[in-house]
Amino acid sequence: MAEDTQTAPSSESGGGSKPASRRRARTLALQALYQRQFSESPVSQIEAEFITDNDMDKVDGVYFRELLYGVDRNRQSLDRHFENFLDRSVEELDPIELAILRIGAFELEHRIDVPYRVVVNEGIELAKRFGGTDGHKYINSILDKLAPRLRPAETRSRKT
Repeated sequence: MAEDTQTAPSSESGGGSKPASRRRARTLALQALYQRQFSESPVSQIEAEFITDNDMDKVDGVYFRELLYGVDRNRQSLDRHFENFLDRSVEELDPIELAILRIGAFELEHRIDVPYRVVVNEGIELAKRFGGTDGHKYINSILDKLAPRLRPAETRSRKT
């Protein structure tokens, strides 16, 4: 079942600047969530593998775990947020694009401390780095439509 609570900002993080350590956390979360789509391993095992196999010194580890567990736990409710904006079914999405959209939907819904424009931009950057050709345009389109739905006050105030 999806949680309805808003999440407070992370108080523990790895080294490096907050934006850079969160960007690294998103990158690792994307990779772990991608792996989760093809694995029957519990999310805790995937988390352990990523912590063992990656240099976590410059990663916001708390944010990584929050994204990994939060997205995994709330997959169905996150998918419902954006499925009406898709030009195909959720099942037909590229697995990378699906993971990026879920991360974006999770951040828009649960991480109100992260401005919606940052969420959209980070999704675009992940798609440019890991997605297919022009996948970033698709991610931009979907997250741009989703932001006013999940953050109506913030998106209205930015447009005025």
